[in-house]
Amino acid sequence: MAWPPEPIKTERLVLRQSEARDRPAFVDLFASPEVGTYIGGAQPRDELERTAPEVPGRRFGFFVVELDGTMIGMITFDRRDPGRKGRVWPDAGEAELGYMFLPHSWGHGYAAEACAAALDWFTAAHPGEPVVLSTQLANRASLRLVAKLGFIEVDRFEEYGAEQWFGAWSPFSPERARIVE
Repeated sequence: MAWPPEPIKTERLVLRQSEARDRPAFVDLFASPEVGTYIGGAQPRDELERTAPEVPGRRFGFFVVELDGTMIGMITFDRRDPGRKGRVWPDAGEAELGYMFLPHSWGHGYAAEACAAALDWFTAAHPGEPVVLSTQLANRASLRLVAKLGFIEVDRFEEYGAEQWFGAWSPFSPERARIVE
């Protein structure tokens, strides 16, 4: 499949390939203590400024999420490492959805809108293939999002020093994820 696809437009957002103008937002995203809470912490801003490529995130499966011409987050599809816990295929290698959004964009439904559009794109590009996702059980906002998107809980396990929720999504499964309150 050719990459990148044409930009994906939703009611409020555009999912597109990264550009040089997105670099400051990438630095903000990875340096944010709020964003880093469930992914191992914020990275030092000075190191990011020094090491981030001119056009960060330019690779297959990587979408910038744009609102009104400005990057507010990112969505990724990567192949899950067979050495990690959690899988739905015997040999792993499933597509794994990842997402990160700048704190000022939280609470507006942008992540749900963007992830739903990205999942639609993935379904068209890879018909019938499942998508998996792992998030810390303590990340309540992420658990609400995966439930809204229709991910189904497959497993829970300890990884990176925290209990993880592992789920799968398929265009053929209308069930919702099970969230323990």
